[in-house]
Amino acid sequence: MIRLVLFVLLLASHANAQERAPSHCIALAQDAPGVNYIHKAGFRDPLPDHNVRLRYIAHASFLIQAGDLAAVTDFTGYIGNVDFIPDVVTMNHAHETHWTASPDPIIPHALPGWGPYGEGIEHHLDLGAMVVRNVSTDIRSYNGGVEPKGNSIFIFEAEGLCIAHLGHLHHEPTDDQYAALGRMDVVMAPVDGGFTMDLESMMRVLRRVKANVVIPMHWFGDVTLGRFLAGMENDLAISIPGTSEIELSLRSLPERPTIVVLRPAYLREGE
Repeated sequence: MIRLVLFVLLLASHANAQERAPSHCIALAQDAPGVNYIHKAGFRDPLPDHNVRLRYIAHASFLIQAGDLAAVTDFTGYIGNVDFIPDVVTMNHAHETHWTASPDPIIPHALPGWGPYGEGIEHHLDLGAMVVRNVSTDIRSYNGGVEPKGNSIFIFEAEGLCIAHLGHLHHEPTDDQYAALGRMDVVMAPVDGGFTMDLESMMRVLRRVKANVVIPMHWFGDVTLGRFLAGMENDLAISIPGTSEIELSLRSLPERPTIVVLRPAYLREGE
């Protein structure tokens, strides 16, 4: 436990010491028109210029690739039977399926979404081709109370896109939190309807953020997923490409906001 606390405090100090690049996700607030947005690819394949690749790995873990950089969300220590080290991993600690106390020390940047109890943590990691930052939210604690700032929504800014991973979100963000998040082109949203937020609340969040692409995560079977899709079918288009990966760019975002259902798949060589 002491090692974990020191690890968190060290990361917080490092993040606060960085010189911050301006956030284009907060500064800009217009939609980007587009036509084609779904492409099949393998995680080892080179990316076309100005594209970002998203791979749904498992539960709430995604691989986000831009240029030569790779990030993994809600990192549990296992992403598949591959020799692949991401440049940055993010974690939340609501449950053990969202973090690991022992990330491989070879990973250059391991960012926990929580700090000392109730204090939260702040990250603003500028990797050049990708900026990773967070906005803290509260989570329910095991005793029925609330842990202030115990979760983080992580935002990945890459190739002009603003990609938000809502983490283990337990409440609708406040106006100040929405302002800190800024524009969201792509949102990975937990839609289990209970362990995180009830579906009506989550759907209100998604209607407000008006992301071009919504990727459901943290769902437990097709019945759970189906309830979410049924609740949103009048608001967003629904695409089920039957793949675990998509590639996106500012130019190729769909004109009509779209839910893209990806199927989770651990990383494997040759895919």
